[in-house]
Amino acid sequence: MPERLGIGIDFGTTNSAAAVYDGKRLQLVRLEAHDAIMPSATYIDTALRADTGQHAIDRYIQDNTGRTVEMVPEVIGETSQFVEHGDEEHPSAVDTVTQKVYGQPMTDSGLPGRLFRGTKRLLGDERVRRLLVFDHPFRLVALITPILLRIRKSVEASCGTFPEAHLGHPVNFEGRDDYRNQLALSRLSEAYRYAGVQGQRFYPEPIAAAVSYLHTGAFSGTHLLTVDFGGGTLDLCILRRRGMAFDVVATHGIGLGGDHIDQRLFRELLFPLLGKGEIWRRRGMDREIETLFPFEDYEDLLVNWAVTYTLNQNRYTAPVMDCIVQGGTAARKFQRLRDIIKRNASYMLFQCIKDLKATLSEQDSAKLDIPELDIELTVTRERFESIIADILVAVAEVVDATVARAGLAHKDIDVVLRTGGSSLIPAVTRILEGRFPGRVDLHDPFTSVAAGLAIASYEGLAPPG
Repeated sequence: MPERLGIGIDFGTTNSAAAVYDGKRLQLVRLEAHDAIMPSATYIDTALRADTGQHAIDRYIQDNTGRTVEMVPEVIGETSQFVEHGDEEHPSAVDTVTQKVYGQPMTDSGLPGRLFRGTKRLLGDERVRRLLVFDHPFRLVALITPILLRIRKSVEASCGTFPEAHLGHPVNFEGRDDYRNQLALSRLSEAYRYAGVQGQRFYPEPIAAAVSYLHTGAFSGTHLLTVDFGGGTLDLCILRRRGMAFDVVATHGIGLGGDHIDQRLFRELLFPLLGKGEIWRRRGMDREIETLFPFEDYEDLLVNWAVTYTLNQNRYTAPVMDCIVQGGTAARKFQRLRDIIKRNASYMLFQCIKDLKATLSEQDSAKLDIPELDIELTVTRERFESIIADILVAVAEVVDATVARAGLAHKDIDVVLRTGGSSLIPAVTRILEGRFPGRVDLHDPFTSVAAGLAIASYEGLAPPG
């Protein structure tokens, strides 16, 4: 093995990657059986054993498919009172009667395991300190440590033990607290230590992507703007070239990513096919009652696929069955909703949506084909862009704000580097081309951050500031 190695670890909101650089060869580390990209997921079962990555997601789906959820009241306390059965003439012993105090029915009595994905989003939230997993309080650090441990072991299997690594982080973690970045980095550092990564150098993700791009030798200008549009966040930075080195002129970032776009597509394309807006007819005391089906009770659980299984309760399934029995043109829609609930199929639907989005990045129209639910829907790129119009406005505003923070004009930017899966959306490219014509380049959208971290680690580049 070379005497010196650069190690880069990109722990992402949705997916994670790692890379190794020896000064000549850059290599992605295989984190899954046949892939360098690993879902950032942890599944904890009732024995408190943890699975990570794709296996965690597969276990979650398998364990909850077809399972009827029974929510039982949670005991939140006990009350005691003294009860005397006798009277003044015939006194008797005093009994102590203890009664349990129950809260709302929020405990899933048959839950086989808990899936955690997107936990990175919570790291900057001071209010979220512990999550209860089978009556055991788990700190956020404990929920992400298994993922980082698996990454560390995969890196060591590839190149042996390593003294330190460059670790990616967004410019701004999600949240509103002024100290969210410090809190998130503190938690992330603790998790890495528990995972066995002691030598830590945190490095902003968009700057790492820029380092990877600069390493190719393709850049010869002065100012480089990186737009890293990933699954959870939109991060930007502007670098100023200084000989073989560079200065960080400005950074910016917001909590907006591909996951938000996927949820928007789910709502706009699939909700109308699942019963949203339909009438629910049910028998009352003396007449039939017609009301709008309460689809709003289902919406958040459908678009957050990790908790969709909780819809398989009588209070949710009974109204759906009523609407199926009443027949009519809407019955098929409610049959689809029932099938999603029974099959725990939201994750599969989101994979279909991601495939649709990828196809629309290359073609003017694409089919959302889901034979399991008898859905075949043609979506044009124009409709897709209208659905995410406000998201595109937010992207444009962040780009302009970053250039303004640097004290530059758009004409001063020599190259715009777009990376991250959501940067492949043609409308995002148009936004950039409209401001920086002929200067927009695409660079390894899914692995550039990990690669740049490994190069920065090898070169000993210090994080800005």
